[in-house]
Order: sequence, then C-alpha cells, then structure tokens
Amino acid sequence: QVQLMESGGGLVQPGGSLRLSCAASGNIFRFNTMGWYRQPPGKQRELVASITFSGYTNYADSVKGRFAIGRDNAKNTVYLQMNSLKPEDTANYYCNIKSGGDYWGQGTQVTVSS
Repeated sequence: QVQLMESGGGLVQPGGSLRLSCAASGNIFRFNTMGWYRQPPGKQRELVASITFSGYTNYADSVKGRFAIGRDNAKNTVYLQMNSLKPEDTANYYCNIKSGGDYWGQGTQVTVSS
C-alpha cells in the first residue's frame, strides 16, 4: 500500500502563485511516475502534469509555460509550482503515483478568484 499526503492548496487572486506538495510513503517501487490531476466543479478529472523517476515531464496544454512539476526522489515527494493562475485553474487537485498500481491523495482545493 502507498499513502499520499498533499499540502499547499488555498485561495489566490488571478495572476498569483501557489505551490503544491505531495509526500508518498509505504511500499513504493523505485521506478515510479508521480503527477497531479485536477477536477474542476462539474467536470471530469484531468491530468495537469506528471514526472517520471528519471525526470521526464508531461504537461497539459492548458498549463504549459505556467506550471512546473518537480520531484525529490530521496523524499518521495512531488511538487507543482503554479504561476500566473487563472480562474479556470480552480479545481480540486489530486496527487497520483503509479507504483505497482494507481494511488491517489485526498485532494487539495485550489480556488483562483478576485
């Protein structure tokens, strides 16, 4: 089993920044992929960004150039730096790890509003 603990959500004005963090613990395979998904109100969950153990990244087109994903393999932690936030970025953000299975965090709310 793998557990994920997220932090860093909140309320921010348009154009502002937030940083999300997610720490994984438990039975984690070394060569895993970690990522962030989001689910806006009334919509399906979608991929925001992912990063492999070796550092290969993948981003949704809607966040390219504004968001940056990174990880610390020694701490089994993944980060999401979100800049130039827009109201349409408002969603519940979920941490994910693919490590012998698909594991999810509880989610952290990000609200972008003036």
